[in-house]
Amino acid sequence: MRLRVAAGGPAALKVLAAAGAAAAPVRLVWGGPSERSLAPLSPPWVPALELDSGTVLFSANAICQFFFLARGEEPTDLTNQWLEWEATELQPAASAALYAQLVHGKKGLEAVEALGKSLAHIEQNLSRRGTAYLAGDSKSVADVVVWGTLFPVLQDETSLPSELQALRTWFQSMTLSEACRKAADSVLVPKALLEFKSYLQKQPPPCLAMERATSNEPEEEEGSERALTEEEITAAADAWARGAAALPKPWQPQKPVLPVEGMRNVLITSALPYVNNVPHLGNIIGCVLSADTFARYCRLRNWNTLYVCGTDEYGTATETKAVEEGLTPQEICNKYNTIHADIYRWFDISFDYFGRTTTPYQTTIAQDIFQRLLARGFLLQDTVEQLQCEDCQRFLADRFVEGTCPFCSYEEARGDQCDKCGKLINAVELKNPQCKLCRGVPVVKPTQHLFLDLPKLEERLEPWLEQSWATGDWTANARYITRSWIRDGLKPRCITRDLKWGTPVPLDGFRDKVFYVWFDAPIGYLSITANYTDQWERWWKNPQQVELYNFMAKDNVPFHSVIFPCSLLGAEDNYTLVNHLIATEYLNYEDGKFSKSRGVGVFGDMAKDTGIPADIWRFYLLYLRPEGQDSAFSWSDLMLKNNSELLNNLGNFINRAGMFVCKFFGGTVPDMVLTPDDKRLLARVTLELRQYHQLLEKVRIRDALRCILSISRHGNQYIQVNEPWKRIKGDEKDRQRAGTVTGVAVNMASLLAVLLQPYMPSVSSAIQGQLCIPPDCFVLSHDFTCTLPPGHHVGTVSPLFQKLENNQIEALRKRFGGRQAKQSPPASEPPPAPATLGPPGDPQLIQELTEEVAKQGNYVRQLKANKAEKAQVDMEVAKLLQLKKQLALAEGKSPEIPVPKGKRKK
Repeated sequence: MRLRVAAGGPAALKVLAAAGAAAAPVRLVWGGPSERSLAPLSPPWVPALELDSGTVLFSANAICQFFFLARGEEPTDLTNQWLEWEATELQPAASAALYAQLVHGKKGLEAVEALGKSLAHIEQNLSRRGTAYLAGDSKSVADVVVWGTLFPVLQDETSLPSELQALRTWFQSMTLSEACRKAADSVLVPKALLEFKSYLQKQPPPCLAMERATSNEPEEEEGSERALTEEEITAAADAWARGAAALPKPWQPQKPVLPVEGMRNVLITSALPYVNNVPHLGNIIGCVLSADTFARYCRLRNWNTLYVCGTDEYGTATETKAVEEGLTPQEICNKYNTIHADIYRWFDISFDYFGRTTTPYQTTIAQDIFQRLLARGFLLQDTVEQLQCEDCQRFLADRFVEGTCPFCSYEEARGDQCDKCGKLINAVELKNPQCKLCRGVPVVKPTQHLFLDLPKLEERLEPWLEQSWATGDWTANARYITRSWIRDGLKPRCITRDLKWGTPVPLDGFRDKVFYVWFDAPIGYLSITANYTDQWERWWKNPQQVELYNFMAKDNVPFHSVIFPCSLLGAEDNYTLVNHLIATEYLNYEDGKFSKSRGVGVFGDMAKDTGIPADIWRFYLLYLRPEGQDSAFSWSDLMLKNNSELLNNLGNFINRAGMFVCKFFGGTVPDMVLTPDDKRLLARVTLELRQYHQLLEKVRIRDALRCILSISRHGNQYIQVNEPWKRIKGDEKDRQRAGTVTGVAVNMASLLAVLLQPYMPSVSSAIQGQLCIPPDCFVLSHDFTCTLPPGHHVGTVSPLFQKLENNQIEALRKRFGGRQAKQSPPASEPPPAPATLGPPGDPQLIQELTEEVAKQGNYVRQLKANKAEKAQVDMEVAKLLQLKKQLALAEGKSPEIPVPKGKRKK
C-alpha cells in the first residue's frame, strides 16, 4: 500500500496516527499541494491511500477505518457514531478554529471559541460513560480520528478550558501515545505549517452552518453576540415598516389534501407505533411529536403538507398481547388503537389522518408490491431452521420465543433482537429457548419461507441512497446506521412468518403464512393514506412533485432506509421514496429506562393525570429532544425549565407587553417612533427569526426552540432597560418613548405567538386570543414585521403559565418512580416529611443538617461569585431552601423559609 500525505495538512495527522496505531504496512510518500495527487479529483492537502489492487481511498476517515479493519478491529455503532459526528460537526468547527489561529493570529481561548460546543460534547460523553476512551476502555479508530482533528488547534494546551477535566485527561493520553506523538512530529513541522498557512490565506474563511452555538441558557452579555451591520439594521427597519401587508397570505389546502402543481408538497410520516402497548414519553418525542412540530412549521410556511400515521397492528407482538389479555388479536387492536388515538389527541398531534394497518387497503397494496417483486425475480425461496413448540403445535415466530442472548448472555432476549445489547438475533441462535405461551422447550424444525433478494437490489439501492443523501436532510445517525448495514454487503431478508395474524401471502405453498411485520408495516403509510383519500397515488407514486419526510427513533432506521426502499425500488411502480430521514436517539427516564412492567416513567395515558398541561409536556420534550445523543427526562429539570424559561422568561415578557398596552394605553397599541436602538433590536430579532428558519428547515427542532426563548430574553431586556412604567409618568417625550417600547414589545409578542405554534399550539392560540392577532398574520416569513399597528385593540391579558412547586414535583417523582402500577396519591398531595427526620430535637440529625446547610450555602455563594448561569444557581438555591426547611423541622421550629432579602411578604 502507498500512502501519500502532505506535511502541514491537518488530515495527514490522523491518517499517520491511525497507520501507526494499527501497525499498517504502508509505504509513505510525502508531497505538497502543488504535486500531482494519487486522487486527481481530491482537493490539495488531502491524503490518499493506493491499495495493492489499484483502488485509491482519499477520505481521511475512510483511510483510518481501513487501517483498523485490516487489523481485525470491526467498528461498533459507537465508533461509527463518533466518526459521523467528527465529519459533520467537529471538522467544520475545527477548520474555523484553525483558520482563526493561523490566518487571524488568535490565541488561547479566543482561538478555540468555535470549538466550544464540540469540546463540551466530548467532555459530557467521557464523563457520563466513565471510560478512558471515546468508545470504551480501549483505544479505537474514533479516538485517533477525533484527536487528529483537535490536535492542530489544541497542541498548546493552555487553550483547552480548565474545567474540561475528562477531555484534558483523554487528550493528554492520546498525545503521549507513540503513534500520535510520531505523527505530530512528522506532520506539524514549521516549514510545512508556513506553506499550509499560505494556502489557507488564499481561501475564503470557513463558514459554520450555524454561527451561533445553540445553548440551553441565555447568553450573559450582549457583546458575545455577532455584531450587526448597518445594512442589516436598515433592512430590518424597512421590513418592519411594510407591516402585515408584506406577509404572504395563509393558504388553506383543499380537503383531502392533495399535491398541487407548482407548490412545495410535503408528505410527513412518523413511524407507526405498535398497537400492543401504551407509548411512553420517549416514544412520543421520537416519532409523533417531532413529526407534528415539523408539520405545523410546514403549514405556517404555506407548504402543502400531509401528515399521516396510524397503529401498526399485525405481527407477533399483537398475537402475544392477545394471549396475555385473553382477547382476540382484533379486539386487542381495537382497544389499543383507541388508547393511542386518545393520547395523541391530548398531546395535540395534528395528524391529517390517523389510521391503522388492519384494513383491506393494506392487504391490496402489500400483495400488489409482493406480486411485482415476485414477477421481477426479487424474491427467493429457502428452507429455514425454525423453533417449533410441540405442546402448542405451532412454529414459533420470533417474539413467541425468549432465551439467553448468544452475544451478551442477557437472559430475557427476544427471538428477533436482544434488548440489552441491541443485536439482531435469529431465534434458533438463542440459548435455553422457551415458548412464551406455555414455557415449554421448543425444538428446531425446517420450514419453507420467502426472502427479499436484497443483494440483487443493492445495485439499485446504493445510487438512490447517494442521491437522497446529497439532496435531502438525513440525520447523522440515520446515515451511519444505513452505512453499517450496507458496508459488508446485504443479505437476503426473510419476509414471511408462520402466523395467522397478518397480511396473507398470496402464493401457493405459502398461503398458511403471513408477511413479516417489517416488510408489511411500512406499507401501512400507503394504505393509511389510501384510507384517507382514494387519490393516494398522487402522494405515493409521485416522486417528481412530493418530498417525503420519515420521522422515527434510530432503531427503526434500517427498515426505512434499506428494506422498505428496496421493496419499492424492486416493485418498479414510480413510488415516492424518502428524501429526508429524521431519526432521534433515545430518551431515558431519570437515571434509567422507561418500563411499563416495573411502573417506571410517564406513559402517554398518565401525562394528563399529572395536572401539567399538554403544552408544558410538549415544550419540555422538545427542549430535550435527543437529536445528537441520548437525553434523559428529569422532574427537577422539568420544574426548572417551566419556572425559568416559560414562567420567568417567555410568559413574563408576553404578559408584560400585553399588560402595558392595557394599563397605559387603554388596550390600544400606541404610536411608535423608532430610535436607532429600536432598529437594532428589530435586526437582532430578525437574525433570531432567520436562525429559527434555518434550523427548522434542517429539522433541528430542539435548537430552533432556543431561538424563541432568545427572542423573549431580548424582549425582557428591552423592557427592563427602557422602563416604560416610569416613562409613562414623565413628559411628552417620555410618554412617547413608553408608547414606542410598548408597541415594539407587543409586536414581538405577536411574532412569538406564531413561532410558538409548532411547539405549544394551545399557548400560541391563547396569545393570539389575548392580543387579538389577525388570523392573516398567522403565517411565517423571514422578516419581523409590524403586525399589530398603532390603533390595534388587544383583549384581556392574563398569565400563560403556572409555577410548578417543589412538593408537587417530588410527589410526581415518587409516583412515577416504580410505584404507579399500585395505588398512588394524587399529584397535588405534598410528599411526607423526609424519612430521615427523627423526632424534633435529635442532636445528631440537627448537627448533620446544620453542616449540610452550611456546605450548600457556601456552594451557592461560590456559584454567584463565579457568575454561574442563573438556572444552575436557582436549582442549587432550591436545594438550600429545602435543607433549611428540614433543619427547621428537626429543631422543632416552623418549617417556613425566611423571605429572601430585598423581597417583602404580601
